[in-house]
Amino acid sequence: MKKNVKNFALSASAAAVLLAMAGSASAANWLMLQGTERTAQAPGTQVWGFIQPTYMQTKGTKLPAGPYTGQNSAFNSIAPDQNTNSSFNIMRAQVGVRGANMPLDPKINYFFLAEFGNNGITANGGGSARVTDASVTFNHLPGARVRVGQFKTPGSEESFQAIHVFDYVNFTAVTDQMVLERYVDSAAEPSLNGPVSAFRDVGVQVFDTFNAGGLEHAYAVMLGNGNGISRGDNDDNRELYLYWSTEKVFGGQGPRREGLKGYVWNQSGKRTIAQGEFDRKRSGVGMTYRKGADRFSAEYITADGMIFDGTAGGAVAGARNNANTTNATINTHPEGKAMGYYLDYGRLLTKKWEVGVRYDVLERMTNNATAERHFKTITLGTQYFFNPRTRMAFNYEMRSAEAPNLPSTAVPNQILDSMDDRISLQVTAIF
Repeated sequence: MKKNVKNFALSASAAAVLLAMAGSASAANWLMLQGTERTAQAPGTQVWGFIQPTYMQTKGTKLPAGPYTGQNSAFNSIAPDQNTNSSFNIMRAQVGVRGANMPLDPKINYFFLAEFGNNGITANGGGSARVTDASVTFNHLPGARVRVGQFKTPGSEESFQAIHVFDYVNFTAVTDQMVLERYVDSAAEPSLNGPVSAFRDVGVQVFDTFNAGGLEHAYAVMLGNGNGISRGDNDDNRELYLYWSTEKVFGGQGPRREGLKGYVWNQSGKRTIAQGEFDRKRSGVGMTYRKGADRFSAEYITADGMIFDGTAGGAVAGARNNANTTNATINTHPEGKAMGYYLDYGRLLTKKWEVGVRYDVLERMTNNATAERHFKTITLGTQYFFNPRTRMAFNYEMRSAEAPNLPSTAVPNQILDSMDDRISLQVTAIF
């Protein structure tokens, strides 16, 4: 733990220096947009939420090789059900209550949110709804606010930001595979043992924001169970989350305020499965920029220890192989390494239309030549804003993958060559 804290501190110092050198240097401060409202801003009870009807489609190319030849591939099927290559879906439908605990104590805020959509939170034994957030924030100590309960963990910008203002339909490959955690009982299982993490944990967090040198600085230190949402700890280990950002705010407020932000983060803990107890470490450094019609973001992420390693033969998890001897498993490598990054640029063409392009890379299992896989995606996106609370987004994802250390004729490369492009159309309505 001491080594993680030291490395994190050095990275944070470097990020702050680089940002200060940039001169006029935010995107939103996600730490402060939940549970820190002043009494005048937060009524005793405020009901809010959003819905995201979504359509996705691929060509539906079947697996061309391996033990599941001719069957549906996991990457060409539409999540979370993976029964087809095109589908209408209510990707998210979230309803919550937030507010201040006034007049009893105006320095206490609460936040509650539940998911009713069809996604990785509700599809894996979660039923028709699942609580994603249930936290209380105590704003009594200057410089050290305290949040307890279940809430978003500080980390990658893609995972940390509010999903209803996310500029794309799908996450990058590195965020989806390395940061969005999936929980299993064993290194090879036909199904998950519950919902995905949803970038959340149950625990306690100390955090705050302060101004110094004309810049806004934010920090967070959190201890959590490291076992996902809506359940307790399973192995007596704790997850340590560290976060630091330094920003120069240009103007505005809320999720789309203008400015330049640099940030670093680290998550470290252990996971216990049938094969034993293993480390799980994630870290990242990135920046975001938003001013006028333009936005830009970039982030570099590393993963060490337990990592998601795809499905057997690229098949849909649980599918029976052609020899009728076994089912396709979800594979987790207990001691893997990975890295990835993304670059994103967007521009508001008019008050109604915005376009964007995102390039993302994931290099998975870099410590094992045979198992190493590389993923690259270019996403072209456009958004139409009906009003500040309702928008429609269209994405076209050009996807490719390879096993770089194997011949092009090897079965893994034949399978990966069959990865289709993907289109998505999504409406977001906030209330």
